[in-house]
Amino acid sequence: MIEIQMGHTHDNVKELVEVIHAAEAVVVGAGSGLSTAAGLTYGGERFRRHFSDFIEARGFTDMYTAGFFPFPTLEEQWAYWSRHIWYNRYVKAPKDTYGKLLKLLGCKDFFVLTTNVDHQFQLAGFPKERLFYTQGDYGLWQCRVPCHDATYDNREVVKRMVEEQRGMRVPTELVPRCPKCGEPMSMNLRADDTFVEDEGWHAAANRYSDYLNAHGEGRVLYLELGVGMNTPAIVKYPFWRRTYANPQARYACINYREAYAPAEIHGRSILLNADIDKALFEALSLTDSKEA
Repeated sequence: MIEIQMGHTHDNVKELVEVIHAAEAVVVGAGSGLSTAAGLTYGGERFRRHFSDFIEARGFTDMYTAGFFPFPTLEEQWAYWSRHIWYNRYVKAPKDTYGKLLKLLGCKDFFVLTTNVDHQFQLAGFPKERLFYTQGDYGLWQCRVPCHDATYDNREVVKRMVEEQRGMRVPTELVPRCPKCGEPMSMNLRADDTFVEDEGWHAAANRYSDYLNAHGEGRVLYLELGVGMNTPAIVKYPFWRRTYANPQARYACINYREAYAPAEIHGRSILLNADIDKALFEALSLTDSKEA
């Protein structure tokens, strides 16, 4: 299978706007590149601003690698993770990239599949019933074992952790423990086979499956945003297969330096090697001028 890569042109953006307008359904697949484009960077100035003490004490270089650090105590672990959660899950992204996407979709019939765990779709106003967070949610905890298949909202406790921590430690009484077995809680993230798929996860998975089954034919746009090759089997490959199987379907990919498609669907693909935020802004500008 040959992958064909294309550049970012005004005509490509114009074609994307036209395809969205004509589509009967839009399936959005979003990866970490979308949040990066929105300013949720895991390194650089943003990391230094929120984690200067950990950088000095532990030599951390970014939020991603810091997440794998073997913290010596639960109090220090949650001092780090509470900030990580708060600034990536409960604070809106610096740029309104998600808002631009929602506005571009307008009143279209759409559904979102995302590997992102930062909840930025809902913070931007996307309806929960049209979202499937397949890899988890920073806003949920689960039993570390796990002894049962349930998750727990963490906003209020995380807020207290951020406010009350001192010297890179949270108060011991704030360390979360499983209400059933007493073991420490962990993040509800698909890092290994302990990941809990709770009732909410299964309900969202079923809604997504039903949506795909209802739109196996017709003018369907598979819009992929910021998806790399870490987990291509979740978004990228299924989008390619479904586009190939439906002669009326279109595939669009916006990803900085990583927009490509198989030769088999090249003629029905729109590939934008571009900053997603800038591409969405340009698409919105064309939409506004078209409606004016």
